Amino acid sequence: MNDELYWDASYALARRLIEEHPGENLDSVTLKMIEAWVVALPEFADDPALVNDDLLTAIYQEWYEEVNPV
Repeated sequence: MNDELYWDASYALARRLIEEHPGENLDSVTLKMIEAWVVALPEFADDPALVNDDLLTAIYQEWYEEVNPV
């Protein structure tokens, strides 16, 4: 996977976090953890300073929905 990732790509970021942190208990995942994990992704190409709680919450929601389908 060589595509660059940016904060607004919440679904793509969630998919990468699922790959990097399989089986993670989302009840114990914080927004700060998501921020650190996203910034650590090799494909992440955005400015870390642009993050906000809404972006992190969107990533968390995508992750949650992906691992807990309806």
